[in-house]
Amino acid sequence: MDVDRGARSLSLEDIDLAAVDDFWLLPLEVRDAGLATLRRERPIAHFDLPPFLGPSFPVAPDEKGFWAVTRYEDVVDASRRPEDFSSARGATSILDLPPMFLEYFGGMINADDPKHARLRRIVLRAFTPKRLAALETEVTRRANLIIDRLDGRANCDFMRDVASLLPLQIICDLMGIPADRYDYVLERTNVILGGADPEYVAPDQDLAAAVLTAGVELTALMTELGRERQAHPTEDVTSALVNAELDGERLSHDELASFFILLAVAGNETTRNAIGWGMKLLSDHPDQREAWQADFEGLAPTAVEEIVRWASPVIFMRRTTSRPCELGGQHFDAGEKLVLLYYSANRDETVFDQPERFDIRRSENRHVGFGGYGPHYCLGAHLARREITIMFRELFRRVPELEVGEPDRLRSNFINGIKHLPCTVGPLRA
Repeated sequence: MDVDRGARSLSLEDIDLAAVDDFWLLPLEVRDAGLATLRRERPIAHFDLPPFLGPSFPVAPDEKGFWAVTRYEDVVDASRRPEDFSSARGATSILDLPPMFLEYFGGMINADDPKHARLRRIVLRAFTPKRLAALETEVTRRANLIIDRLDGRANCDFMRDVASLLPLQIICDLMGIPADRYDYVLERTNVILGGADPEYVAPDQDLAAAVLTAGVELTALMTELGRERQAHPTEDVTSALVNAELDGERLSHDELASFFILLAVAGNETTRNAIGWGMKLLSDHPDQREAWQADFEGLAPTAVEEIVRWASPVIFMRRTTSRPCELGGQHFDAGEKLVLLYYSANRDETVFDQPERFDIRRSENRHVGFGGYGPHYCLGAHLARREITIMFRELFRRVPELEVGEPDRLRSNFINGIKHLPCTVGPLRA
């Protein structure tokens, strides 16, 4: 999966980052070469939105398009300047969405300080060192239960049967969601982040209605659980969030539901795609896989960071200028949209040596796979790293001959996702 230097290249005139099918679904080597062209020739480039994105999301007449920020230095700079580059008008969609969508789908991601700081402070208080330490054992147990289900099978769908299960189950367990609701949560998170893909929302369905319905259903689930935990507290995170106060503050039921959607959607989707792409990369690079298997603990820290860098599960986050400002030599008026392309920044040749190369020993790896280094840096980064590490440790130990085929990629310009990944299991060890 390294870049094929003989692959078809794109001129600046060929590149349209607003066109999902015509750019983001291109072969990876062609897409990556196009982003390299932008970094080199037009690192902050303006793109118009198409006049119509479907019956659910017509583009408003005042939509001015967006600026794509492709260089690492500029992405990190904008991430560290929330006073200039605001998240409050939406971080996960290039289009301006109604306030209800921003509240349901993102919560603290779609907020600036002081609201963002308040929500993050309360949530961090619930994730105590004791609770996080206890997760190590539980993640290992869950990973082995998932592998047990492969026993006796010659083939599987690695995404459905392995990669998507671990992060979903851990998040649901943390929040106190019962096991019989796992599939319910997964189906709705697939709609929220994968709704543009016809596998999750049929072309004749109303996409906005489908996404909003999925959010409302997850909200109802968490509202009911939150009320139950207020009346009968347990040891889960939901109990901590609805019962504990920090400086007289606690999450409301709506804020709790929004946080759960964020955790379930972001925590599940990003980690499962890192695991999926990681398995694909290791199958394509047997020398890297053999090296990691021979010294798992020694190489795990750099291997996991390289998987996250290469996979870049979240392709971008959006910011909106709150006042006239400059970035990378480009002037912006207030109210302009910037799309911070983490995927491109993680392939910046001025920061990463041979960025197209998958190298589990890469030591200088300040990637932005968990976001830029600002106030919105991923709250679940530590948990994601542990889940990825443990999943591969147990796969190498118990299914060392497992191999995967070609990925069926998600139709999305936001998530670098894999829907399905055919897998040959091989002998299962105890």
